[in-house]
Amino acid sequence: MVLIMDDAKITTLEQVRGLLAGSQAIAFKGVARRERYAWIEAVLKRFDYFRLGRKDKGLVKAYAQRLSGLSRAQLTRLVARKLLDGAIRPSRSPRNRFPSVYTNADKALLAETDNAHGRLSGPATREILRRQHGVYGDQRFTRLRGISSAHIYRLRASRVYRERAQTIAKTRSVSTPIGVRRRPDPQGRPGYVRVDTVHQGDLDGRKGVYHINLVDTVTQWEIVASVEAICEAQLEAVLAQALGAFPFMILNFHSDNGSEFINEVTAKLLNRLLIAQTKSRSGRTNDNALVEGKNGSVIRKHMGHWHIPQEHAPAIDEFYRRYFNDYLNFHRPCGFATVNVDDKGRRRKKYETYQTPFERLRTILTAMSPKAARRCLRKGVTLELLGGIAARQTDNECAAAMQAARDRLFRAFGARPRSARGERRTAQRQQPRQDNAISVQR
Repeated sequence: MVLIMDDAKITTLEQVRGLLAGSQAIAFKGVARRERYAWIEAVLKRFDYFRLGRKDKGLVKAYAQRLSGLSRAQLTRLVARKLLDGAIRPSRSPRNRFPSVYTNADKALLAETDNAHGRLSGPATREILRRQHGVYGDQRFTRLRGISSAHIYRLRASRVYRERAQTIAKTRSVSTPIGVRRRPDPQGRPGYVRVDTVHQGDLDGRKGVYHINLVDTVTQWEIVASVEAICEAQLEAVLAQALGAFPFMILNFHSDNGSEFINEVTAKLLNRLLIAQTKSRSGRTNDNALVEGKNGSVIRKHMGHWHIPQEHAPAIDEFYRRYFNDYLNFHRPCGFATVNVDDKGRRRKKYETYQTPFERLRTILTAMSPKAARRCLRKGVTLELLGGIAARQTDNECAAAMQAARDRLFRAFGARPRSARGERRTAQRQQPRQDNAISVQR
């Protein structure tokens, strides 16, 4: 709302005193500085300010301060200017300005360089400008040779540059529309799977097998598969089989930003299965930390770090399906953290609860209503069925059967070490101890 007030009829100090007493919340500002100064000068002239006493001068200044919106110090300076100069006019004193270093010709030269290179980043453009003068001896770049990256971006915002530039968009990061950059939030519900790949090394230019590791965020239910190579044709079948091996419905599929999972084939597969796809955020290394920890504590521990040729991938995948996955989910306890938040908001984790993934799943489903538990499990899967699988063998019997099957697998393709720890222990036994060598010389 715009209010226009005509105070020409306020000519006495009593009227001013009454206005100030009854309008404590009113504060008017002029449209422009020149108009405001003209109004203050008119007020001083109307009340014959310089002939008033000290108390009355304060009353007029309070009136002018209230309606003009100026501070008391600024109003005092304007009154002094009226006394000395006879008028209140905006100051025309020049302001301090930094000297211009780069001319319009430099801005046009920068636009010409950006048009030729497709507008690179600031540091890359800075190096080009330096090379144009230092390497190729172009004297037009004398001033631009030492320009900073930040000032390049300032010059790009100028009118001269924008009139000549062919590229006006900012540098954009590479982005793929597949998947959403978000950390999954399962809220205690199974079905939010983290996935990652583990490569079994190269040898003499030959690629090794790849392990596909899928871990549920809440229950730590883990399914491991193996493929000969990371290609879309093989991954589609393996992922479909691995996702179907979980006893509960999969709701979310989370991976890093690698192209093995961020592609159209995987996206179509997940869309067909009605599974949401997310990917790790930039700079957030903990988004996929669960499955990356399992890569070392499970796959590397049991399969080692040595090279396994690609042709053994089908045999390894069969070992996973027949022995390894059942051992991981029914007979290998996992640690589940209890998060405590102190008064300062710091989160502290304690690993006091250890359960197998099946026991964890049973605990979660038991706390649900029967209808919600049935919706969570796959069709035809019940807790009684899963409990029967867990009761077939004891933990030690299942572990021993898994170890025996793994030893047979390793002997089939000539791998002698039993585990990553055994690999290091074998290497240590093959090296003579230094103290023994010294004692023999003596």
